[in-house]
Amino acid sequence: MGNHAIAIPQADVVFEIFKQLNQIPRPSHHEERVADFLCKYAERLGLEYDRDDHNCVVIRKPATPGYERCTPIVLLNHMDMVCVGMNDPLNDPIEAYTEDGWMKARGTSLGADNGIGLSMALAVLADDRIVHGPLEVMTTTNEEDGMSGAANLSEDFLCGRKVINLDSEDYDTITTGAAGAYLQLHRLPVTWQPAPKGKYRWYRISITGGHGGHSGVDINKGRASAVVLSWAVLAAIYNEYDFDLASIRVGEANASIASSAEMVICVPSGEAAEFVKSQEQSLNEWIANEYGATDPNVRCHIEKTEPRERIMNRKAMEALLTALEQIPQGVVKMSEQMEGTVETSNNVGRIVTEDNHLLISTHTRSFIDDDMVALGKEIRDVFASQGATSELVMSAPAWQENQNSDFLRLTSDVFEDVLGWRPRPVAMHFVLEAGYFVQKYPGIEIASIGPRIVEPHSVNERVELSTINDIWRVLIVLLHVLAG
Repeated sequence: MGNHAIAIPQADVVFEIFKQLNQIPRPSHHEERVADFLCKYAERLGLEYDRDDHNCVVIRKPATPGYERCTPIVLLNHMDMVCVGMNDPLNDPIEAYTEDGWMKARGTSLGADNGIGLSMALAVLADDRIVHGPLEVMTTTNEEDGMSGAANLSEDFLCGRKVINLDSEDYDTITTGAAGAYLQLHRLPVTWQPAPKGKYRWYRISITGGHGGHSGVDINKGRASAVVLSWAVLAAIYNEYDFDLASIRVGEANASIASSAEMVICVPSGEAAEFVKSQEQSLNEWIANEYGATDPNVRCHIEKTEPRERIMNRKAMEALLTALEQIPQGVVKMSEQMEGTVETSNNVGRIVTEDNHLLISTHTRSFIDDDMVALGKEIRDVFASQGATSELVMSAPAWQENQNSDFLRLTSDVFEDVLGWRPRPVAMHFVLEAGYFVQKYPGIEIASIGPRIVEPHSVNERVELSTINDIWRVLIVLLHVLAG
């Protein structure tokens, strides 16, 4: 293929752009400022762009002179990120640093998913030495929490039909398929009443130290869900003594395995109070047996706290415990066709106390769309039986690329030519926007590649620096070959 004749710019500009992106808060549903950044970036380069009502942005760069008749290429990314560990996601920048060949963030998620891929695409736009045909850099919104950006794209927003998606996280693979996703928000009605007076003890129950992680790709890694642990400790108390719940907050994001929780309860003084305190040791012993090898730092802490002014009605608390007991959490089914691959799963991402209801999110995934929708309906029916209403936020279709396509073969050829090895074609248990693009733009072909990103959607998120450089080289050569 002769990539030795292609001048490949250094990836330094990729890291510089990523640094700029990480100064712009970009949680899902709040992408206005990063969309502004993309539009101004295009203006500085003198490039045409469009921005739709959902803040999706496409920037168009003409082909390198002499390559105007080549096939248009799309570089696809999303601009939002899952913000974990931030006190104020709308204002806190990300403090990234490098250590032992990896880029990490101090106390928060890094935003490499999908900020690194977006930075690569923007770097291509800025460098006229890179040879390519007509180019569209497509950046969507709300990919992490509903995919409303991709779902609402107009049919004429995009021209290209060959897409390089830079949102993959397994460096040595080409993602050629992805599970569908069915995200629901369930609202369980709550009424409030004055807290009891007299001889009562108040306790704060905390779950801390969990790995958390992506609720798709990490769902089969034996991570401890703080939702499951919270249910376990509350159910143990409920089975022995009456108690009242004043507040509950579990999880960090809808698309993450919950790594932390905090609940405040009150019980009568005496035996009930002593039983509650004993649950700390009991639950931690169970955690050590169940998760010691896969999530060794997760712990339960139970401590006395100050009385609250109000408690929620007992019916709401009991309904929550019943619903959490009845809905599946974690891996539901492994694939019979794809060895070692999760076919269907469900994760409860968050439980939040709000004024007149408890908000519970469920994220159901499957490679079989009908199974995903059916499981989502079962979950909705469970919540309905407890008096909750449910809102469907996202029903994103699964995606499977033609494994024998010339586009995938050529992409694999470039990996071998540049890096000396061929990536494995894989189907991943996370949702990609590809399903929407296939539905919306007939004839589209998609290959998804990216650097090695470990534990996205968590404070442990990190990206391997050498793989950024390698994928950058692959991208530059692939663009050149596609223009040939």
